[in-house]
Amino acid sequence: MQNTSPTTILETKRLTLRHLSADDAPFILELLNDPSFIQNIGDRNVRTIADGESYILKGPLTSYEKNGFGLDLVILKETGESIGICGLIKRDTLEDVDIGYAFLPRFWSKGYAVESALAVKEYGQKVHGLKRIVAIVVSENQGSIRLLEKIGFEFEKMVKLAGDDVELMLFAFNA
Repeated sequence: MQNTSPTTILETKRLTLRHLSADDAPFILELLNDPSFIQNIGDRNVRTIADGESYILKGPLTSYEKNGFGLDLVILKETGESIGICGLIKRDTLEDVDIGYAFLPRFWSKGYAVESALAVKEYGQKVHGLKRIVAIVVSENQGSIRLLEKIGFEFEKMVKLAGDDVELMLFAFNA
């Protein structure tokens, strides 16, 4: 995988969001294997640095090219530390673009997820002209549900993604 300098997409008061690159594979490996990620989002079978690179290439990098957006790395401005991912996703199984995010537990309850998700929501509206953005979440993930409500999303219905038995809550924001 060839590396170019990743594009910065957004900056907030405390955070920088930029496109992922192959260099971020060690962080992706850590994040995707965190027990909370596996429980709330699912096991992506990323077990090595090479798996992390492949995940970045097939997911976010392909999405940037195809859609002009995707999951971005969230970096703490103060320290330069990678703390999570947040961005817009266009899934084949959902009619609308959805917002996705995940943070390492040591960065929870500090407002970073709300700050980045709110910025991504506004970015989707202003830069990509999205009038409606959705989010999917397992009903047990109360922290994520509170975050979505805090940034203006409302519960609409229960859904199942194609090829999956898990029922998910679908939240939506309509501009």
